Amino acid sequence: MKLRNTLMAALGLAFAATAARADINVGVVLSATGPAASLGIPEKNTISLLPQTIGGEKVNYIVLDDASDTTTAVKNARKLVAENKVDVVIGSTTSPASLAMIDVVAEAQTPMISMAASARIVEPMDDKKKWVFKTPQNDLQMATAIIEHMAAKNVGKVAFIGFANAYGEGWYEQFKKLADVRGIEIAANERFNPADTSVTGQALKLISVKPDAVFIAGSGTPAALPQKALRERGYKGVVYQTHGVANNDFLRICGKDCEGTLLPVGPVQMARSLPDSNPVKKSSLAYVEKYEATYGKGTVSSFGAYAWDAGVLLDAAVPGALKKGKPGTPEFRAALRDGLEQIKEAAGATGIYSMSPTDHLGLDQRSRVMIEIRNGNWSLLK
Repeated sequence: MKLRNTLMAALGLAFAATAARADINVGVVLSATGPAASLGIPEKNTISLLPQTIGGEKVNYIVLDDASDTTTAVKNARKLVAENKVDVVIGSTTSPASLAMIDVVAEAQTPMISMAASARIVEPMDDKKKWVFKTPQNDLQMATAIIEHMAAKNVGKVAFIGFANAYGEGWYEQFKKLADVRGIEIAANERFNPADTSVTGQALKLISVKPDAVFIAGSGTPAALPQKALRERGYKGVVYQTHGVANNDFLRICGKDCEGTLLPVGPVQMARSLPDSNPVKKSSLAYVEKYEATYGKGTVSSFGAYAWDAGVLLDAAVPGALKKGKPGTPEFRAALRDGLEQIKEAAGATGIYSMSPTDHLGLDQRSRVMIEIRNGNWSLLK
């Protein structure tokens, strides 16, 4: 009888252990095609480099392309939470798509980690956005770097042109606040769409105010269009861009028209040029070396790093969540949300993440450096 009881107890423990185990399903929405493809492709490449197990549990990644379309992004998010029953959503690539997906994940009470830049994705905090986190730097952090550089170079009058969507509007909102404080005049304010093929009219208006500098708030290869139009119309002044253009496709499309362009980027873009004292150099290099080992030297970009850092956040939060719920359950998703919110000093390729109930980005000024496009390549400003 004693032997029988012992065997039954052992079988019961084995059954309990098996029942507690389940795969972690991660849904990914990104823009692998369409105008934002130069951002989404390195993100897609990076997903295959993320951990295959976390906390001893297998991780499945289900990747869907939104084709740079907001409606498709929402449709994909609904499919992932309703049909695939994912535990967390990573995405999307662009700010408009990420903003549109918030209602879906909030309704499903499923955490989401956006790879888009707009601060509006996580601010102001409310009952819906408490389920949303993001990995790219906020507009305000990068705008601060640009304004500081402009002030140091005695730029007094700026002409602004940005996307006619949440990305451009978010940048203008943050940039204007800082420009007003610094006494920098915004003498022109224009918009264009990512799919536009000509911005000649806007370029002429920017040039007409005789600015000390032009600031273009776009992302990916479409952001090259205003800069090429400005050069074609004879503008020879300084041009600033956002970190949304920091990939090799932008350099290829913009060519010599982008020589001398100034922009803030995450440390990963210049990982090998950073001084050893930079607190992000080690974690940035870890991503760069892994990505380039698979896709070739010189192929890495900040956008893939945003996907990589989503993996860093999950690696930090999942083990604690597994102690409170089984993957595939509301308890696990809630615990994962809580765990993401409690992350402290997690070293990613983009920066060091420390979250809080009111800060679902968690990056600080360690997450950006200023660079210049010089001889067709990125060059770190000292």
